[in-house]
Amino acid sequence: MAHCVTKIQLTVSCENLMDKDVGSMSDPLCVLLQSTGADDQWMELDRTERVKNCQSPEFAKKLEVDYYFERVQKLKFGIYDIDNKSTNLSDDDYLGGVECTLGQIVSSKTFTRPLQLKKGKLAGKGNVTVIAEEMLDKRAAVLQMEARNLDNKDFIGKSDPFLELYRQGDGDKWQLAYRSEVIKNNLNPNWKTISVSLQSLCNGDMEKPIKVSCSDYDGDGSHDLIGHFETSFSKLQQVESGSPIEFECIHPEKKKKKKSYKNSGIVRVRSCKIETEYSFLDYVMGGCQINFTVGVDFTGSNGDPRSPNSLHYISPNGVNEYLTAIWSVGQVVQDYDTDKLFPAFGFGAQIPPNWQVSHEFSLNFDPNNPYCQGVQGIIDAYRNAIVNVRLYGPTNFSPIITHVSKFAADSARQNTAGQYYVLLIITDGEITDLDQTRNAIVEASKLPMSIIIVGVGSADFQAMEFLDGDEGVLKSLTGEPVFRDIVQFVPFRQFQNAPKEALAQTVLAEVPKQLVSYFKMRNLPPVNPPKPAQ
Repeated sequence: MAHCVTKIQLTVSCENLMDKDVGSMSDPLCVLLQSTGADDQWMELDRTERVKNCQSPEFAKKLEVDYYFERVQKLKFGIYDIDNKSTNLSDDDYLGGVECTLGQIVSSKTFTRPLQLKKGKLAGKGNVTVIAEEMLDKRAAVLQMEARNLDNKDFIGKSDPFLELYRQGDGDKWQLAYRSEVIKNNLNPNWKTISVSLQSLCNGDMEKPIKVSCSDYDGDGSHDLIGHFETSFSKLQQVESGSPIEFECIHPEKKKKKKSYKNSGIVRVRSCKIETEYSFLDYVMGGCQINFTVGVDFTGSNGDPRSPNSLHYISPNGVNEYLTAIWSVGQVVQDYDTDKLFPAFGFGAQIPPNWQVSHEFSLNFDPNNPYCQGVQGIIDAYRNAIVNVRLYGPTNFSPIITHVSKFAADSARQNTAGQYYVLLIITDGEITDLDQTRNAIVEASKLPMSIIIVGVGSADFQAMEFLDGDEGVLKSLTGEPVFRDIVQFVPFRQFQNAPKEALAQTVLAEVPKQLVSYFKMRNLPPVNPPKPAQ
């Protein structure tokens, strides 16, 4: 198994993008994809924020990628014009992209390439620039900032202020580290708590200059500068000793023109703290166990297992899509579980001896001990179950999600980062309890767990994509949104001709982020935190 050498942080900017919007400029976003090893198969690693009405965006959100020296890591940067709230990119305009390797970026100080619409075909307009940095500092600056008496830049109403924090780059350049939300119609704004990595803000150098810029947001992208000031992190930290620190917001042009000019408002820093940002590896190496549970769909829509047309038919070479999915995902996850005992369940079948329908039966038919020894144990239990149950229905997901949620809730009450749960559901996609499943997922999003759904067969899987939340935030029946995104759906058919690792790479890509987001939300450090670097 290749070891991650280090984490790399990528800063992305574009110049002179194509304009796809009528009456306004494009609203670009950058998506970072990594090759799965199969022909033209890519999985998403990360994406930036969307910048409205801008042909030359500087993206504030940094993209993170694990760097393996011994591996060729093929990356693709895709630039899209986003015109809706959906996270699905299929209905957005593609402005172009660049394919390269991580090694090329790491070995260049600044990597700039023209955008291509496809390999060998230039988009005609637009460049993307990527700057790579090794993430050595795990600390984050957490700031609370507000402003008073800002200049009014709007004829009707008041200014709509937002903040941008810059780190001093090479020469006279300033590199964007953070962009705040916009507060509408307010000359005395109080922004949400700012959390930005110390590396992005000042490269861990407490004396390095930081520029804070305050501007009035305009929908057409022509934001007006209210004013800015320079400081350093060591100065910001002086707030800890008592009252807020105040900085005069200065507009350079106004200062030149008017002798009587004082400032364009006051920006106040109410608090400034340093927090450690822990990674997935910090939690796992610090003692977090990942508990893997499998749920297998035994409903009638899969077809008679004795028929070669059935999704449960085991071919002469001993495989089917269910077995391949269990093996691919299980092989990766089992390394993070010390006892290698995995609960495995089936749903939607009539089970012996009474042939009652069950939506949550142990694959090994032992209701008191559903645990299988290793991934091979799950596979053996599945092979035995398929010849001993009658496929029936309906297809209910909620019982098995609720079952795993109970264990996750018990772990959550321990108030440590010791346990995390991953539920793999393999299904042909004909779900019948969509409303109950929505509610179960919203509840599960408050717990230390992730749900992976692999869709087998050729159904359209619309309901699965709905649960994945790619079309917008998933909500319960009462309108309560998920606390965090915990569902990843992948149709198996995309991987039929791909290398065997590709499916696992794609379905498990989100789990590290989801695990970290849960423990961060709960403010829980690793059980055994890493020792600070000397």
